[in-house]
Amino acid sequence: MNRKRKAYDLVMNSVTYLSAALAALILFLVVLFMFQRGWSGVRLDLLTGSYWSANYNIGYESFQPGSFSAPEGLKEGVSFSPRLGVAVSDHQDAYKEHQVLVEYIAPGSPLAKGKVITAGPSYGQELTLEKGSNLINLNLLDAAGKPLQVGAQKKNTAQEVAQAMESATKVQGLYFKTQGGGIRGSILATLYLIALSLIFALPVGIAAAIYLNEYAKPGKITNLMRSSIEILSGVPSIIFGLMGVSVLFPITQLMGIHTISILLGALTMSVVLLPLIIRQTEESLKVVPIALRDASLSLGATQTQTIFRVVLPSALPGILTATLLSISRIIGESAALIYTMGTFIVDKPQLNQGATTLAVTIWSLMVGEQPNFELSSTISIIILAMVLILNITVKLISARLNRKWSA
Repeated sequence: MNRKRKAYDLVMNSVTYLSAALAALILFLVVLFMFQRGWSGVRLDLLTGSYWSANYNIGYESFQPGSFSAPEGLKEGVSFSPRLGVAVSDHQDAYKEHQVLVEYIAPGSPLAKGKVITAGPSYGQELTLEKGSNLINLNLLDAAGKPLQVGAQKKNTAQEVAQAMESATKVQGLYFKTQGGGIRGSILATLYLIALSLIFALPVGIAAAIYLNEYAKPGKITNLMRSSIEILSGVPSIIFGLMGVSVLFPITQLMGIHTISILLGALTMSVVLLPLIIRQTEESLKVVPIALRDASLSLGATQTQTIFRVVLPSALPGILTATLLSISRIIGESAALIYTMGTFIVDKPQLNQGATTLAVTIWSLMVGEQPNFELSSTISIIILAMVLILNITVKLISARLNRKWSA
């Protein structure tokens, strides 16, 4: 018997260790893939930049080339035109598009200031070419008076553009864009969604857990409620998205919002989070010793006072864990939000308008004919960083509150 038991224990322990090692290996490979493909794309301009580029078409009334000196500290690979005083470099944006970026433009350069020649409200206004602009098409005349077009649109390198500037006798026009491709709007939309969803879901979920654990009497109705919560936690999130559009959208219409919006997405996510918050909070309430409740009641406290002054503070670590899990669910959700928030990326998200979270942005990048693994991996790294920061923040808050109440 002892030999059989030892053999059985050895087999079961081996299976356990192998399963744990396999799970750890898979997670390691996933993280390794993300960092290999996306770490090079983690830049400050990606986090703070706008997604949409601004397009400008400007003309120049006069052309007075000079002899400009290259500034100190130009990076390797930057080409400089002493004749026009402009330094340009080759660049590839987050969407793998070739760019010719302005790295430096000298004061007094013939390209420094021009006038907008595109019809519209800004027609005729003076516009300054700034560092970071992407030169799409630069129309020049060479020494023979022949037109010469260079820029990112023509797939020219920065060196070819600088050489063309050296031979230019006149600038007929310049079409350039500001740098786009940033995810600032998606980050803001994600943070708005987290805040609103928790504001809606936490009070309702915690109140429901308090009722089930502290007030509800054991019976068929209570068991039915718990079973319903369990079933709700297993419903696919895309079903919640359809529910949000059909059931919650009329509610936002009453608020004057007649389209999909961040508010609609937050209402939908609050429903998605309720089972998680209720279950986690109820489990936290169950582990609070009965002796604490009895001691509070014996000292003359009411049941309500006991719950809010004794039980809830003791269950706070579990409630904060539920909050953490909810935040992670919000950040990683995409299916329900495609219907309720949309897939159109905006740079300045507002609560009454549609926007995309980071997860939906990844979905948008991967559904095209040419999936962008690099940028998707970069955004995945940012999501992991956000979850880590929020995790540490919640843990610090929990530890501080525990010290305060224990004192």
